[in-house]
Amino acid sequence: MDGLIDIGLNLMHKSFDKNRAEIISESAKVGVNQFIITGTNVKSSETAKEYAKQDKFKDILFSTAGVHPHDAKSCDENTIAKLEEFAEEDCVVAIGECGLDYNRNYSPQDVQRKWFEEQVKLAQKLDMPLFLHERDAHEDMMKILESYPEMAKKAVVHCFTGTKEEAENYLSLGCYIGVTGWICDERRGQSLQEAVTIIPPEKMMIETDAPFLIPRNLPKKPKSNKNKPEYLPHILKTIAEYKDMDPEELGKSVTKTTKELFKI
Repeated sequence: MDGLIDIGLNLMHKSFDKNRAEIISESAKVGVNQFIITGTNVKSSETAKEYAKQDKFKDILFSTAGVHPHDAKSCDENTIAKLEEFAEEDCVVAIGECGLDYNRNYSPQDVQRKWFEEQVKLAQKLDMPLFLHERDAHEDMMKILESYPEMAKKAVVHCFTGTKEEAENYLSLGCYIGVTGWICDERRGQSLQEAVTIIPPEKMMIETDAPFLIPRNLPKKPKSNKNKPEYLPHILKTIAEYKDMDPEELGKSVTKTTKELFKI
C-alpha cells in the first residue's frame, strides 16, 4: 500500500517531542506519505502551521487552523482574525478542528455553538474545507450544518464514532467522514463497524488521531501504547474487511478523495 494520507495527526503533542521527524520517516516506509497536523486552538494551530511549512516537509505535511469545542471558552474578538491569518499559509488546508462536544462540556454549550458557527463562516469566506469534531452533539451539529449547505459538502466529520443512522445523516448533507482505529476496538467500535458499511469510499477518509486511539487489534502492540501514523495501513485493512473491499482499492479511493477536498 502506498500514497496513504493521515488526515488527523496530533504531531505537535508532547509525546512526539523527541521524534517528530522519525515518526514521519517511519510512516513513509509503510506507504503513509502525507499528513495533516491538527490545530485545536490558536496556539496549537500556529505551532502546527510553523512546523508544517518547513521546506523539508513541502508536500508532505499540512495543517489545520481552528479551535476545538473544549477550547471555545478561550475565544475572543481576535480569534477568528488569527485563524484567518494562519490560513494564508499554503500548508494550512482546512479550518478546524472545530465543532461541538457535549460529552465533557469543557466549554458551555452556547459558547461552543457560537464559536463553531463563527469558524463555519470563516471557512465559507475563505472557501476552505471544515475539519469537524462532534461528540454527543449530533442534533445541534446537524442544525448548524443545515444552515450552511455548501459548507456541509466541504466538511469532514473527523474521528467519527457514531451510529449508522448518524453517518447517514451526515452523508445526506454531503459531509465526508473520517475513520480512525476506533473501528479496531471490539468493545466500543461496534457502531462504527456497522456505520462504515454504508459510507461510500468517495465520502470516506482515514486517520489515526495519533498519539491517541491505538488500534486494539494490532498483532503486536508497542509497550508505549502510543498510536502512530505507521499504523494507518492496519486501520485501512480493518475498514476494508467490514466493507468487504480490497484494501488496495479502498486506499486508492480514500487518497483520491482526500487530495481533491484538501487540494494537496
